[in-house]
Amino acid sequence: MTVQAYKSSLKYETFSYLPPMTPEQVRRQVAYTIAQGWNPAVEHTERGTPAHVSYWYMWKLPLFGEQSVDAVMAEIEACHRAFPDHLVRYVAYDNYAQSQGLAFVVHR
Repeated sequence: MTVQAYKSSLKYETFSYLPPMTPEQVRRQVAYTIAQGWNPAVEHTERGTPAHVSYWYMWKLPLFGEQSVDAVMAEIEACHRAFPDHLVRYVAYDNYAQSQGLAFVVHR
């Protein structure tokens, strides 16, 4: 039964092959990225086919230099409240490598 559900669900980003994370697990991931010095950002997109998942809209600007996990979590929740039918993902940008250090869908 679980194998069938696994095969039929869409996979989006890092951690999408695992069960949905609890809010505490999301907090720990956000805390990790902040501890690494990465810049947090929140993005959203419409639900639909995988082609729609290629285009993500930024929720505000990246939170450059943000040190508060609570502030980042508040922005994730604000985006989800503003767009309840959209996918919402958390992205952390690594300044040194000039790339995404981590990205995962928080709200499916």
